Amino acid sequence: MTDQPRAALRDVTLRDGLQLTGKMLPTGRKLAIIRALLDLGVPELEIGSLARPDLVPPMANTLEVIAELTPEELARCWVWVATPRHVDKAAAAGARNFQYCLSASDAHNQANIGRSTDDSLTAMPTAIETTREVDGRIQLCIATAFTCPFDGPVREQRVLDIVADSRTDGTHETVLCDTLGQAVPAQVTSLVHHAQALFPERRTVFHGHDTWGMGVANTLAAITAGADVVDGALGGLGGCPFAPGASGNTATEDILFATRPTYLDPPAFARIVETSERLLAELGEAPRSKAAQGARSRAHAFDWVIADRTTASM
Repeated sequence: MTDQPRAALRDVTLRDGLQLTGKMLPTGRKLAIIRALLDLGVPELEIGSLARPDLVPPMANTLEVIAELTPEELARCWVWVATPRHVDKAAAAGARNFQYCLSASDAHNQANIGRSTDDSLTAMPTAIETTREVDGRIQLCIATAFTCPFDGPVREQRVLDIVADSRTDGTHETVLCDTLGQAVPAQVTSLVHHAQALFPERRTVFHGHDTWGMGVANTLAAITAGADVVDGALGGLGGCPFAPGASGNTATEDILFATRPTYLDPPAFARIVETSERLLAELGEAPRSKAAQGARSRAHAFDWVIADRTTASM
């Protein structure tokens, strides 16, 4: 494992992971999950969205969650935004890390945000300026970076043109999203490599879904290509409400088991699996993580197998 390129995990359970569940967790429950994951060593989290609560009800209490977190906790947390007004509202609540999202395809941007991709780009300098005023960080998040549910395959050059657009100047990071989980490792390798080459000073984040079973493979391809951060959600929860055919994110458990960051050992992995199991039971969602299923096997000679079904504190 020592020769494997390193990338930080960002857990996105409380944003992307909850979007399709139809259930809103209470603020206190979200705070407990945030603090459990941070305490376990997960370096970064995505904790909510400023999307309209009538369209994405599980995000309705995002501002309340932000307001309850300490500045130290918020330094490790990201909030999904799509307009300068979203940045204003999240910043007023205390957020300092903003994931400004738009789609590579106009059709998905219209469905997801209600405007063209170009309109989203035109508004971005204002969002960047607000971020600068509060000494924050802002990501350029490009959804449908590989395929669009309405328009089909997305040309790599289209994504690179967005990354290089002067209206994104001041962005701290670039997030490349396989929204539908239809990419294969060679495509991920190419896009991550070329996007990073445009702006080596920006961190590159890969956000993958496991719809076609490529989640872990694509994540590892992104890491090998130089991605600094990769996204995952507990139990493989997630999906976009405005992207027909999208399913869950690559499971946090699977990414962690594959990459073995320094903070992860078998006891910590067991706590993450138990935290995930309790959350999935609360939401009535089926588990999708293969690593979590493996951890409940009878192969007890393997250190990563959980010996008993203890109840997680979170």
